[in-house]
Amino acid sequence: MKIVVVTLFPEFVERAVGFGVLGRAIERRLLEVRTVNPRQYATDVHKTVDDRPYGGGPGMVLKAEPLRLAMADAVTMVPAARRVYLAADGAPVTQSKVAELAGLGEVVLVAGRYEGVDERFVEACIDESLSVGDIVLSGGELPALMLIDAVSRLLPGSLGCAESAEQESFATGLLDWPHYTRPESWQGREVPAVLKGGNHAAIERWRRKQSLGRTWARRPDLLQRRELSSEELALLEEYRAELDAPRTGHGSNHCEKGET
Repeated sequence: MKIVVVTLFPEFVERAVGFGVLGRAIERRLLEVRTVNPRQYATDVHKTVDDRPYGGGPGMVLKAEPLRLAMADAVTMVPAARRVYLAADGAPVTQSKVAELAGLGEVVLVAGRYEGVDERFVEACIDESLSVGDIVLSGGELPALMLIDAVSRLLPGSLGCAESAEQESFATGLLDWPHYTRPESWQGREVPAVLKGGNHAAIERWRRKQSLGRTWARRPDLLQRRELSSEELALLEEYRAELDAPRTGHGSNHCEKGET
């Protein structure tokens, strides 16, 4: 997988991809991440890449021509690339979109800055605009890195266990279930007994129920997009009933600094 990021801060991107899963994917030659800086294509002595917006208003707008030349350079590295602009007004990034990008092999990500980029560049040089959430950031570098990280996890060989990517949140359209590790008891809170019993069918059923329940509680919009089976509806009803039941043995309701 080859990704080129068009960014005014190439060092930020280049350093960030050297850690964790991204670093391993690059080391294993599963992923290549390169950068292009539009500033190197600015023609004036001050290397100006932005200007005031037409019509007035606060902030500055990235100029079209330095971006166009940077994109032309990026495309020489990845000729078949999908050209993606990371923008607050883009379509929401989903796990299915991440999987789609991972299957392309080549992608150019444009990280905007300031108030945005000249719309004419978007019209002429961008295939699609994507957003990582309904938030406003200082630039597109962090969204680009989020997208690169998400894509890299789907590349065969990037994770120690291939099942990790298949069982994570959103992979099935639902949120992930709760996870626990040792010790069995921590500050009066116990690992659910079903996870210690060794009954794999029961564990799978519990995890499915928790996944459905968490999605219902935290992201009901995801449930609205899918038709639940009769088994899933029964599990969700069971989850709701358990949620309404009195809860015991869950220890303290707060976490104090220095507590062991």
